[in-house]
Amino acid sequence: MEPDSAPVHRRDTIERAHLRDPRDASHVMYRYETTGPMAALVQRTWIPVWSVPPGEEAVQRVLQYPVCLVVVTPGYARFYGVVSGLSTTTLTGEGWAAGVMLTPAAGALVAGGPVSAYTDRSVDVAEVLGDDGDRLAARVRAAMAGDPHSPDAHAAARAAYDDALRRFLPVDGEGLLVDRLVALVESRPDLTRVDQLCAQTGLSERALQRLAARRLGLSPKWLVQRRRLQEAAERLRDRTATAAQVAADLGYADQPHLTRDFARVTGMTPGEFTARYAPGPAGPGTAGVSRPSSAAPARSRR
Repeated sequence: MEPDSAPVHRRDTIERAHLRDPRDASHVMYRYETTGPMAALVQRTWIPVWSVPPGEEAVQRVLQYPVCLVVVTPGYARFYGVVSGLSTTTLTGEGWAAGVMLTPAAGALVAGGPVSAYTDRSVDVAEVLGDDGDRLAARVRAAMAGDPHSPDAHAAARAAYDDALRRFLPVDGEGLLVDRLVALVESRPDLTRVDQLCAQTGLSERALQRLAARRLGLSPKWLVQRRRLQEAAERLRDRTATAAQVAADLGYADQPHLTRDFARVTGMTPGEFTARYAPGPAGPGTAGVSRPSSAAPARSRR
């Protein structure tokens, strides 16, 4: 299949959603932005390839965007709703994954109904795509079976996703509206209240809540909180502002409110997060990997 246009390829770019330990050398991440008509359904493809020493693990933590994912690995192929808290995936051994980050509109189209049924959970991709899901998994695995770092393998995996998802075009009117809602929240840090979103979209609060629940499995308030937490994490990691400055800039009543929100989702205070994730000399541990603890493992998600 010929690409719609030359893909944008980024390697090892740390997005604000990915709370990657700067010491973590466990994997290489390839990201490809979607161009052309398929961009209405898929925002990007991401392909991590990892190698973790025996007996060790590398935990990946993500403040997920308000979108669904489809992920294929050698061992499973799944459709994921949004994780409302902190998404974690534990890498061990050697492996790869090839996933797509859908647009806000696309989740319900692929799921065949409200995505609220998939919030904080996942299902086998065949449950939402049927036989196309099985064919997708087989094609992606065949593409990645050789060298998982190969651009040709990545192109073949991306083509498999395009072929499996193209039937959901064109996006419906409600889908375009929810795309607009999410873009509005992510691009307008001055919008910190649901009534402001209502004014910008022309929807009543009840209509806005129903739209967000049906198409995203979330609430409008969650959208604002998630954007603020992602931006807070980015600024704390870059050391561009103190926690008090971040709280003020992001519209929190005071620093304690930011601290409570941040700790509730990430399990760390802003100060603890900066100490762990801001670039600097390596602390205890080896290249961001550690030996498994005796505690129960975190739920694995991407």
